[in-house]
Amino acid sequence: MSNTSVNQNQLVHYSSIKPVNVRRLPEILLRRRFFCLGISCIFMSVTGYLALNIKPNYQSSMQILVQSNLYEGVRVNNSSLSTNNELTGANPPVFDHSYQIKLMVSSKLIQKAVDILRSDYPDITLEDIKGHHRNNQKTGLLVKQLPVISGVYQGHSQILEVSFSANDPVKTQRVLQALQTVYQEYNTQQQQERLKQGLSFVSARLPQTKQELSQAEKKLEDFRNRHNILDPEVQSKILLESLADVEKQQQITTAQIKDVQARYNNLEQKIADLSQKAKIASRLNQSTRYQSLLGAVKNTELAIAREEMRYTEESPILERLRQQYQSQKALLEQEMKELVDVKDIKSVSDTKKLPLTQGQTAEVNPTLTQEFIQVQTVLQGLKAHENSLSESEKQLKSQLSKYPSLIAEYNRLLPAVETQRKILEQLVQTQQYLGLKISQGGFNWQILEEAGLGTSTSDRRKTLLLGGVVVSPIAGIALSLIWGILNYTIYSVKELQKLTQLRILGSVPKLALSNVKKRLPTWFWRKQENLAVPLLESSTWLPNHESINVIYQNLQIFKHPYPYKSLMLTSAISREGKTTLALGLAASAARMNRRVLLIDANLQCPHIHKNLQLCNDWGLSLLLIDDTNTQVQDYIQPIHPSIDILTAGPTPEDTIQLLSHNRMAELLKLFEQTYDLVLIDAPPILGTVDARILASYCQAIVMVARIGQVTSNQLKQAIEVLSQLNLLGIIANDVSNSAI
Repeated sequence: MSNTSVNQNQLVHYSSIKPVNVRRLPEILLRRRFFCLGISCIFMSVTGYLALNIKPNYQSSMQILVQSNLYEGVRVNNSSLSTNNELTGANPPVFDHSYQIKLMVSSKLIQKAVDILRSDYPDITLEDIKGHHRNNQKTGLLVKQLPVISGVYQGHSQILEVSFSANDPVKTQRVLQALQTVYQEYNTQQQQERLKQGLSFVSARLPQTKQELSQAEKKLEDFRNRHNILDPEVQSKILLESLADVEKQQQITTAQIKDVQARYNNLEQKIADLSQKAKIASRLNQSTRYQSLLGAVKNTELAIAREEMRYTEESPILERLRQQYQSQKALLEQEMKELVDVKDIKSVSDTKKLPLTQGQTAEVNPTLTQEFIQVQTVLQGLKAHENSLSESEKQLKSQLSKYPSLIAEYNRLLPAVETQRKILEQLVQTQQYLGLKISQGGFNWQILEEAGLGTSTSDRRKTLLLGGVVVSPIAGIALSLIWGILNYTIYSVKELQKLTQLRILGSVPKLALSNVKKRLPTWFWRKQENLAVPLLESSTWLPNHESINVIYQNLQIFKHPYPYKSLMLTSAISREGKTTLALGLAASAARMNRRVLLIDANLQCPHIHKNLQLCNDWGLSLLLIDDTNTQVQDYIQPIHPSIDILTAGPTPEDTIQLLSHNRMAELLKLFEQTYDLVLIDAPPILGTVDARILASYCQAIVMVARIGQVTSNQLKQAIEVLSQLNLLGIIANDVSNSAI
């Protein structure tokens, strides 16, 4: 597998010529001659039948000028109605005549014409005039707008051409005359209706609009009086700005309170400490016994310090002085407890300072006291300001909570007033010029050219016959060539060689695989050491042909200098005989004393177990799921001393996931170590991905092409898929003597 790309460069070369060229066209026509003749005959028969049954067609027409009086009336009164910009502009409006065309071919008007024609044509119906297909001819009514060409400008005029086709020339004229009468009566009737309905509509709509405007204005005024507000949106923006300012002041006040509170707590602690110390010092200074004990303690401390300079630490004098110091100190502390409260002593000791003794001041600093009072006053003011801001914030939020509903109601009332005002203004303007416009409104139908006797449109019989004679052979040849080019089938080994540029490993005639008369017993699938070799070798249930032996010998020659032990047989499409050839190659290898394992890797559509009548209850699909290598031989069925079969097994749900697993590659390596040749009957390349996955695992690949079945496009696509793998060559299957 490491030298796959090198070997491939030696074997596969893409053809520079097209699969089908000009020189092959005569060959395609020769092979499709009966198809070409059949198409020509069918086409000629159809045209002949139509030509014999077709009848002459006659057509009559008239022209009607469709004008819009709407613009004309407005233009006349342009000076007095200049306020209407849409109708008094410089350019006239463009009117769509499609509505007029639909009206003229409507069932309502055509039915009136049918009623007029009933005296001359009792069997005439609405469908006869509207039109239908008869003998491949379109008969009936047709209305179209005539084009107009003025210099470089091309457009549509206001003239409509009304034509009618039928098999009777007199009938075409009378139908158009009846339609002319219907159109003129309808035009007169519509003008009268417009005169009656135009002004009545505006007059009825004007009082109603005034009443609706008055109601809308009253609702808006009640809303403003009820809530004492003009525009809730503007007022809500003002409240939002005030709320933002209050929140900003709250943040500043909170920060100031934190700073002043910290300063206040510090001053309060200092004043408390100084007051406590002054109180304790005052009591101690007034006690004579405490002062005498304190003096004795100090004298003893001085004596100890003086004697330490003279004696060592173990001196009896120092020992005595220290004991005296401890007893005096205990008396001093006892005296202090009697004079001072225990809580006062503890609070003083928490400050980590000694109590005030004689000579220390016991008065609190007046400056500190004054500063404390000032800080306390500022703190109270800030807290009061904070409470005021909080109250203001609550009031603003409470007011803002009402504004969404007020704004929604205001937005419903105000557009209603504005809309009614606009409608009223439009109605007042319309009322001023509608009287003049209505009398000239709508469209006016004027007959320019009346209908004449119908004339023959064309002699379609000769046209059809001539067209059939000319087009029939052309159609047969064209369809034959298109079919041959799009589905060009390879019919010879030379074409196969020329198209693929692959090494032809051999040509095999049509082989018939003899079915086994009786299914082999179950014990025959296991390892058999006492089998009669001559009996098995003489059996004829494996394909045996000299051409297969030649193919096997060619494979042995072509494998050098890159030997392989796993060989995959595949094809472009299904039913190209790769399973039969795989069995034949296995038989040829067995005759050369090679141990062969034939694997049916076509998991979706297996064939080997059917051809050999083997059991397919277990096989490759179950082996890929089983991870224990010790049970591999239980899945293999021996059919010959040198040939073992691994059937496909039950069809899995996802063959791609199963074959993509590393288990498949591991099994192939294991089989390559056990057998001399591992043959893999793979599914076709086109239509599935299974063969492409298996090709990446095998050391060599051989294509099978059935002559007369596979097309050039199919074969080319399959070779492109395998172009990067070790494709040894191709086998031509089902080759006849004439196809060589």
